[in-house]
Amino acid sequence: NTQSCRVGESFKKVSLIHMLSHIFYVANIRIFIYKCNTDFRKSFMKNTIRIYHNPACGTSRNTLAIIRNTGEEPEIIEYLDNPPSRTELAYLINSAKLTVREAIRKNVEPYTQLGLENDVWTDDELLTYMLQYPILINRPFVVTELGVKLCRPSEEVLSLLVKPQLGAFAKEDGEKIIDENGQRLK
Repeated sequence: NTQSCRVGESFKKVSLIHMLSHIFYVANIRIFIYKCNTDFRKSFMKNTIRIYHNPACGTSRNTLAIIRNTGEEPEIIEYLDNPPSRTELAYLINSAKLTVREAIRKNVEPYTQLGLENDVWTDDELLTYMLQYPILINRPFVVTELGVKLCRPSEEVLSLLVKPQLGAFAKEDGEKIIDENGQRLK
């Protein structure tokens, strides 16, 4: 009986150590994301519009067209060819108030091949996969002086734009978003 008490106490100690190590890991991720925010805020929040764009994506093309409908030409980052740094990606996700899992694309081959649907992956591991396979990064992320958003659907970008729409706009599928007076329809 004394031996079973010792085993029980050892198990409690191991469980406590495991729990504490998990808490410290999560705290370190949060500190990393906080540092990303302070390091990148100045460079990201200048008076330009930046879009992380995939020209093969209809939502991304529509978002770019809505931005251009203000008369602005954004900085276009084709992230499949020029993926963001780890710090930059963490900044985008955190600033958009998303979790890493919310920012990952689920309907692409690497997602299923790597088994990323399982909850065993940490945010840090998911970020690593997103950088290794940029197709896993959901798009388009848009950065303006008003903030950062994952613009899905594409009209989400309207809340980030300072300048008004210059005229009517319809998505590639014909859905009208902006009327001839530059006013949002939906």
